[in-house]
Amino acid sequence: MAEITAQLVKQLREMTGAGMMECKKALVEANGDFNEAQVILRKRGLATAAKKASRTAKEGLIGLHISPEVNLGLLVEVNCETDFVAKTDDFKSLVEEVKQIILTHKPVDAEALKALPSASSPALTVESLLKEKIAKVGENMNVPRFVLHPAAGALGSYTHPGSKLVVLVDVTAKNPATLERPEFKELIQDIAMQVAAADPKFLTREEVTAEYIAKEKEIQRARALAEGKPEKIVDKVVEGRMSKFYEEVCLLDQPFIKENSVTISQLLADKGKQLGDEIAVAAYVRFKVGETAVAEEPAAE
Repeated sequence: MAEITAQLVKQLREMTGAGMMECKKALVEANGDFNEAQVILRKRGLATAAKKASRTAKEGLIGLHISPEVNLGLLVEVNCETDFVAKTDDFKSLVEEVKQIILTHKPVDAEALKALPSASSPALTVESLLKEKIAKVGENMNVPRFVLHPAAGALGSYTHPGSKLVVLVDVTAKNPATLERPEFKELIQDIAMQVAAADPKFLTREEVTAEYIAKEKEIQRARALAEGKPEKIVDKVVEGRMSKFYEEVCLLDQPFIKENSVTISQLLADKGKQLGDEIAVAAYVRFKVGETAVAEEPAAE
């Protein structure tokens, strides 16, 4: 049998797109014959994974996990191409497995996650596991992002039916006993629903980047000129409209979805007064399926 070197395995992987372990197994089965190994992978459907992986995956599910014992929250997006596949038990099991791998190993990012061992098939990496799923189902799948959030306060969440939009919120109070009160837990749920419905881009005005502000002012200036506003007053018009801009993009400035005469900032102050405590939103994370998908699907071959 011809020697099966790491370089040969790598070459077969680059040629077929199959995982490293699958390539090595195919080469062993083919007694080191490179061409025969390609045939073996094609028969198993693994060599098609590379082509499918170039297609855009805009469907899928958002996985959520909250660990109260360590006050840690997790959101992870797992993508596929169609809603039909996203609803299958097999895909849901994949999401659960990815969640457990992240919670166990705590990778730094999605790229590091790919190199970790699969829980269901330890001989495979997450990347190889995904390629096996791609070959089996016939759709591209990937894990574009996840967030592990160690909470400063109490964690709450909102999951839109279908798990395609999920929000994680972290709300603090000075008195630990406040975190257990029913009114506080209701507030957390309200904040999570607010983030889901109103899609804030920043928590506070101070967090809005200079680039984001400059872009909005450019848009509002062009809009004012298009409306026929005199050049000499355009800058004042733009500044006047920026207040509305902050109401749209900053969570604390947004009108509360249940009572739009009250801002979220005012809601927190009122609830704090009611509970005799200081309440604040420390952070939030909002994931919607498909937000990271930008590539267009190539034409079928």
